[in-house]
Amino acid sequence: MIAVYAKCVVSGLNVDKFIALAKELVEETRKEPENISYELIRGREGKNVFAFLERWPSQAVLDAHMRTEHFKRLIPQIQKLSIGGVDIVTHEVIL
Repeated sequence: MIAVYAKCVVSGLNVDKFIALAKELVEETRKEPENISYELIRGREGKNVFAFLERWPSQAVLDAHMRTEHFKRLIPQIQKLSIGGVDIVTHEVIL
């Protein structure tokens, strides 16, 4: 299983727009048949620090997710609102 942590730091002026785009991304991604989980979390201390937490059964399924229409349309918009872009770290779930 693959876990993804994708961190975004968003300017205070762009938080509402970011959340709207992220909401659509989360809703559409959860409809993908092999998605295990997909969530947006927010830092407790930094209200402009967000991260997407994702779980996928395999790298092939994650790759397919990154080719979806909603991903290709929304991620560039989310990256533009994120200071320094989106910092993505993938992990292999072992337990």
